[in-house]
Amino acid sequence: MKADNISFKSLDNKDVFMLIKATREGVDYDTFDKLTGGFLLDNSDWSKILNVSERTMQRYKREKKRFDSIHTERLLLIMLLFKKGTEVFENTDSFIKWLNSENISFGGEEPMNMLDSSFGVNMIKDELIRIEHGILA
Repeated sequence: MKADNISFKSLDNKDVFMLIKATREGVDYDTFDKLTGGFLLDNSDWSKILNVSERTMQRYKREKKRFDSIHTERLLLIMLLFKKGTEVFENTDSFIKWLNSENISFGGEEPMNMLDSSFGVNMIKDELIRIEHGILA
């Protein structure tokens, strides 16, 4: 599967070779838009999450450039997390609401503020697994 054919529905962390290939190729802005469209976050939010400037995001869109592999990998990791969160909360709206709510498990921070760090992403993933298994803080 080409990186440009990835969709939120087709994204699966069991297909590691596809994820590696997509990371190496990079995704274009249209694919980024298709993946992230259901989450009501703006380019400013994605800029912070992906650790890329808003100008670079605009350039990717304007020049139809592919995201660098480091940003593609981060995007795919975040989208896998979002997929897990949507499954755990049974819909996107509830997951996004949880992401934007202060949480004792994150020292009173909103989980959304943790997405700019791999450590934060892992903390959120671990918390989603605990919620999924009924282990609440």
